[in-house]
Amino acid sequence: MTGFGRREGALGDWTWAVEARSVNGRNLEVRFRGPPGFDALERVAREAAQSRFQRGQINLNVQAKRARASGEVRINSDLAERYLAAGEAWMAAGRATAPTADGLLSLPGVIETRDADDDEETRGAVEAAMAADIGAAFDDLRAARGDEGAALAEVIGGILNHIEALTTRAGAEAATQPTVIRDRLQRRLIELAGEAASEERILLEAAAAATKADVREELDRLGAHIIAGRTLLDQAAASGRRLDFLTQEFMREANTLCAKSALTGLTSVGLELKAAIDQLREQVQNVE
Repeated sequence: MTGFGRREGALGDWTWAVEARSVNGRNLEVRFRGPPGFDALERVAREAAQSRFQRGQINLNVQAKRARASGEVRINSDLAERYLAAGEAWMAAGRATAPTADGLLSLPGVIETRDADDDEETRGAVEAAMAADIGAAFDDLRAARGDEGAALAEVIGGILNHIEALTTRAGAEAATQPTVIRDRLQRRLIELAGEAASEERILLEAAAAATKADVREELDRLGAHIIAGRTLLDQAAASGRRLDFLTQEFMREANTLCAKSALTGLTSVGLELKAAIDQLREQVQNVE
């Protein structure tokens, strides 16, 4: 499910902006990008996302700055040397080029800043305010996804209605199968056995073939799946994973129906069913 949420905040000399975006994903994946010195916000963001979402790729970007520069800036030479040592083997093997000065300085922790007036209490208050805005941005994102979900529910409901209509057509086609199978076998046996083909033999062969081609169970299960799909759509809880599983069950029954079909008309309806189920599967991937 796609969506967007944004919040801005300020406290003391600090100002920040939080943006949360999401795109479709089978499972929940959280990607965080935050300001230097606020590493604890990544854990906050992941926990906040996991408490609100079950599926989708969530991208959270937090940008922060101070109104004035103050304090001390230093280069952590020991850390920079460790970065270089870690990549030395790759550079020697030609798998990587030597880093530029600006690239090395941009690595986490190489440049350290310490604000003279940014004591632990002030930093903690700023971090807490940012964390609150992360939660608020996720709430906005969830609301946006909810609006999209409401519209999507109508689309999925329409596909379920189409599948129901096709299931009804399949039932009408399947009702003629026993007669068609009997007539087909009668002609075949008469061709092969002539007058020796008794009516009793024809009836026995036709009954066995009709039993193998009986699709009533498949049609009943398709009907039950339609009811289950509508029930899941009506639930307030997240149902994307269960709908995803249900589409697999839909396709299983449609495949069996096509395999049992002895009529061109029934096969045609079965193929339409499979196409509709594919449409359902695509839409269900967007559901929370």
